[in-house]
Amino acid sequence: MRTIPSALKAHLDGQATTICHCWRVTRRDGVVIGFTDHDRDLGFDDTGFLAASGFAASESEQAAGLGAGADEVAGGFSNAAIDEADLAAGRYDGARVELFLVNWAAPDERMLLNVREIGEVVRAGGQFRAELRSLAHRLNQPQGRLYNRRCDASLGDGRCRVNLAVWRGEGEVIEMGDRSRLLVSGLAGFAGGFFRQGRIAFSSGIFAEVDMHERRADGTVVLSLWLPLEEEVEPGRTFTVTAGCDKTFETCRARFANQLNFRGFPHVPGANFAYSYADGERIHDGGPIFE
Repeated sequence: MRTIPSALKAHLDGQATTICHCWRVTRRDGVVIGFTDHDRDLGFDDTGFLAASGFAASESEQAAGLGAGADEVAGGFSNAAIDEADLAAGRYDGARVELFLVNWAAPDERMLLNVREIGEVVRAGGQFRAELRSLAHRLNQPQGRLYNRRCDASLGDGRCRVNLAVWRGEGEVIEMGDRSRLLVSGLAGFAGGFFRQGRIAFSSGIFAEVDMHERRADGTVVLSLWLPLEEEVEPGRTFTVTAGCDKTFETCRARFANQLNFRGFPHVPGANFAYSYADGERIHDGGPIFE
């Protein structure tokens, strides 16, 4: 049960109140930013809470139990508050959000209402809308390993151990057809499809996943992206692109020669095998599906 501080309770019991909400956002990189829906800046606990940031909350419902509740906050991008490039780079993913009820006339009279984490963020037209998830949502997250035929490691990480320097190329943008299609140079030495399912990263911190890698006769390359880039890329912009992996055992062995570090379970029967029946031709003895 939540206990309301006596000074704040006395204020709430009065006939007129001076109440507002404040949000303190703590990013994973340690940066702390404060916002308030009041019309002037406030400060407490060594944190400044910015007004006029367009930060506002939706209606929220809470229930007893371990259900993972969620609500939303919305706002506009501002140089003094939230920058669109920071959101695009994922710097607010999983950030901790503390919501306070504050007497703006006397900020020492306040109470912590709840603690949430930022989930899905939607951006459009200079505005953003962020989902605030209760900490109970962590109970829905898978823990430990998942038994899957495909690898669950990321290419080049500590479990995969592939040396990405061998599977990386550098290039320069020639033309941007649209935000999901780039004509580039510098990758003529790589076969077509080499960077399919890979990742392209620009020096500004923007990155995207590569869908298709098409090599042209004149040595230029067309890279198609899964999702449009967050910003326009002008000709001459340099980038780094890394090869991708489809997470299968065959690719791990034939392409990367890394089968000893494969982090999947290739002998797990697939759906077709699991739902099949004994027909006298296929063997169902629990042995490996392939050698």
